[in-house]
Amino acid sequence: MSRPVYRLSSGVVVVRETADGYRFLMLRAFRNWDFPKGIVESEEEPCAAALREVEEETGIADVDFAWGCDYFETGPYIRDKIARYYLGRTATAEVVLGVSPELGRPEHHEYRWVSERAAWELASPRVREVLAWAREKLRQQS
Repeated sequence: MSRPVYRLSSGVVVVRETADGYRFLMLRAFRNWDFPKGIVESEEEPCAAALREVEEETGIADVDFAWGCDYFETGPYIRDKIARYYLGRTATAEVVLGVSPELGRPEHHEYRWVSERAAWELASPRVREVLAWAREKLRQQS
């Protein structure tokens, strides 16, 4: 029996330092909150795809991988996808929800810069796993 083939989605847990601690960028599509991510194109490195997706979906172009290119990969979800998330830092607070060429409108309905606790409350179980990984990476740095 052959193993299933999964489409790889790549994204970034984007954090911004504030006087009150880190704020996490969460995007809402319909009722689901997640971090910026999207499908890795052929011949594209997942790390580069993650940065491209952040810029396309939010307009943020200054994300750096201050914690290296370690990543967290989810199990399969929504048909045949898995998602790989990196932890990235930005100094940019302004978000511009980009228009998806496929949809002709923004892919997301809303964004929020939120505390870790608020991110946890917004997140689904799959996204909470990613958040727990990011939280641990941030604590290792402190």
